[in-house]
Amino acid sequence: MIKQPFKARTSEELIALLGAVATAILAVVVIMTLYFGREIIIPIALAILLSFVLAPLVALLQRIRVPRALAVVSVVIFAFALIFAIGSLLATQLTQLAGDLPRYQSTISEKIQTFRETTAGRGTLERASGMLKDLSKELDKPTGGALPAAAGEVAASKTVTPIPPVPVEVRQPDPGALESLKNLISPLLNPLATTGIIIIFVIFILLQREDLRNRLIRLAGSHDLQRTTAALDDAASRLSRLFLFQLLLNGSFGLLIGTGLWLIGIPSPILWGILAGVLRFVPYIGAVIGAAFPLALAVAVDPTWSMLLWTLALFVIVEPIVGHVIEPMVSGRSAGLSPVAVVASATFWTALWGPIGLVLATPLTVCLVVLGRHVERLEFLDVMFGDRPALSPPEIFYQRMLAGDPTEASEKAEEFLKERSLVSYYDEVALKGLQLAQIDAERGALDPERLSKIRDAVNEFASNLADHDDRAPPNARATIDAEATSAVESLPDDAPYENLPVLDKAMLPAEWQGEHPLLCIAGRSLIDEAAATMLGQLSTAHGLPARVEGAEALSTAKVFGLETTGVKIACLVYLDANASAHMRYAVRRLRRKLPKATIILGYWMKDIDAAGLERLRSEVKVDLVATSVGEALKLCIDQTKADAQPMVTAVSGSGETNAA
Repeated sequence: MIKQPFKARTSEELIALLGAVATAILAVVVIMTLYFGREIIIPIALAILLSFVLAPLVALLQRIRVPRALAVVSVVIFAFALIFAIGSLLATQLTQLAGDLPRYQSTISEKIQTFRETTAGRGTLERASGMLKDLSKELDKPTGGALPAAAGEVAASKTVTPIPPVPVEVRQPDPGALESLKNLISPLLNPLATTGIIIIFVIFILLQREDLRNRLIRLAGSHDLQRTTAALDDAASRLSRLFLFQLLLNGSFGLLIGTGLWLIGIPSPILWGILAGVLRFVPYIGAVIGAAFPLALAVAVDPTWSMLLWTLALFVIVEPIVGHVIEPMVSGRSAGLSPVAVVASATFWTALWGPIGLVLATPLTVCLVVLGRHVERLEFLDVMFGDRPALSPPEIFYQRMLAGDPTEASEKAEEFLKERSLVSYYDEVALKGLQLAQIDAERGALDPERLSKIRDAVNEFASNLADHDDRAPPNARATIDAEATSAVESLPDDAPYENLPVLDKAMLPAEWQGEHPLLCIAGRSLIDEAAATMLGQLSTAHGLPARVEGAEALSTAKVFGLETTGVKIACLVYLDANASAHMRYAVRRLRRKLPKATIILGYWMKDIDAAGLERLRSEVKVDLVATSVGEALKLCIDQTKADAQPMVTAVSGSGETNAA
């Protein structure tokens, strides 16, 4: 009876261990294949990335009735003609630069000498250098134990005349025509073969896009063909737009840099402009590497330091404008990578494939991340390399409340509020985070100390957002924060309580203009109190001031001392699914205390249907039931309008009487 669970557990651990070993072996095999097969895999990778760039152009030609085969061949010929033209231009620039380099040697020597003369402590360095040279000479002297040569040997050495060496010259036979042709073609064979492979693969990938997509669907093993097909089509279109945009943006960046370097007077500006555009495909460090060469050349060319300063200013101005203004404004939320993923992928692909791996690292990793977002079996790629948070927005909120870090949660909420309302944040993020806390509390994972910590963190969080005006901003700003973006994207497009009105206190009925017309009371736990705090803060932000009381306010000892002056609505908040008896007693006590007020039950649990809500309302005997923070606020606002309607009718009626 005791050994069987132990054996089962041991077998499960063994299976898990074997699975981990198999995964590790598979990873090693894949890495070895990428390394030893790089001569074939690199052209295929280049062809795949180039096909993403050329696919929109092929689609454009097809829309104007050009046959697909002709469109593919035309676009590929144009693209490679452009690549060859750029390559020949680079070769010309490199040849010219290599011929001019000896002329810059004197300038470099003068600057080094000037630097040495102006460096503090140069006498110490020179003395240390001289001392090291003297020590080296002493060590090179022959030792004193060597025996002197014999007298006869000395005399013989004086009388014998050495015979001068006979010069020997080795001459190769003149190569024939075939040998000369072979020596000329051999260095070109590998690049030409690689280019041919790339051209062939690009053509076939563009011609067989749908067939390749279907094969990828089969490999993914998804049971929902419609969803997987739509996802892969969306991923392909996103990658095509992303890479084409990056190509245009980085090409424009290289054009700006080349033009600026030409105006400054840097030699071979076309070379450095193309290099800057290519290296900008490597985020964070690409622009720095691209700037290093022109800066070094500026030092060698100009006897003064003005050219260096102008070149540095060019890169310092252009790169932030392109990277932080134009790119986010035009591209929006493209498929992104985390900074750690960028550095890790650059290191990995550079170690495997060298410099070409550095350039291909980011595009290849973007492909993997987009596939991970759309193919279920590859989701781990998005988790590992994507810039989207690994946890869901409610999980992040709950984690920050557990850690007692409401300040950071408030900062992320403010980013969210640039695009959506506070009602949506409370409903879709904060409330769902508290529901996770309630689940942990029900299974005994949260002790009283942690519950108090969560309650206090939510109170501080709501206090940080107390000054927020929940009116829709006239010009909504798009957030660039990854966590806030993830939270915004998780919302439905037609959120039901997105645009609730903000009440003007002066327009409220007289009986609603008390200090706190809304009373929010926690059901029976500290998590309920945290949820009631959110409703109170949200109601106050919408022009209906609220007061929050803890669960002990409805106890037998304290309910008669509860301050209820001016209270028109009382809202009881529960996140506990097994509290129906407690709800009945709490409503009964509250009804005796507030016989004329509207009582709303905030039953903020997941997965409850309309029939269950109506049954709960009749059982507990409350006026209204709300299943979310937004719904509770809407019921309160509707109640104020209902009470204001008779007053408006009376005023209009008296006006008609007076007019008569």
